[in-house]
Amino acid sequence: MTAQAAPSPLSARDRFATHLRGFDALGLMGFAAVAAGALVTPTPLLGAVLILAWAWLSRTPLRELGLVRPKSWLGGTALGLAVGVALSIAIKAIVMPLLGAPPINLSYQFVAHDNGAALDQAAYAVYGAGFADELVFRGFLFERMRALFGESIAATLATLIATTALFALARWQQGWLGMASAACVGLVLGSVYLATGRRLYVSMIAHAAFALAGLAMIVYGFETPVSHLVFK
Repeated sequence: MTAQAAPSPLSARDRFATHLRGFDALGLMGFAAVAAGALVTPTPLLGAVLILAWAWLSRTPLRELGLVRPKSWLGGTALGLAVGVALSIAIKAIVMPLLGAPPINLSYQFVAHDNGAALDQAAYAVYGAGFADELVFRGFLFERMRALFGESIAATLATLIATTALFALARWQQGWLGMASAACVGLVLGSVYLATGRRLYVSMIAHAAFALAGLAMIVYGFETPVSHLVFK
């Protein structure tokens, strides 16, 4: 019989990638760096950049982060837009009144009188909320928790709850009303991500649409009418 060749040893690059994907000291350091970039800095964009760098260094396929083609670009876009706009109306008309919030969001009224600020917020809704937030809180965190806990129903539910809590805590500067609203949004977006087979594109569109719809309510003075749709 011919002797079977021994497997070639892993290169230093392969060993580094393996450790970075794992949960030893190096893996936890990588996770902490991404988490700090996403949760501590004022914008999640740094976290998104760090995640893409982590994926390259750890040789993690982008599909593991949800960056895969939707089954239908048109269908995925339509679904994301519908979910995002409906969610924005539901939060304004049902959730916030139940929490005792005022009809208008005082923190963002400046955009109603400043076209430049409104455009800045609209751009952020796309690259910050739509792209960066979803890559951090759905793509990356779901991948890391799946790698750690597995894909059982219980593990997936725990992941959904944990990522929703982190998404809400990241809005601590908005007070408890902002965190409560974010918890509802995170729960819906996480559910959409799972329901679409972990295709991040749909939840990215939904999150951007949610933020843009909320901005439109402020700019065009629809906040009060929408807040009274259900509770007069």
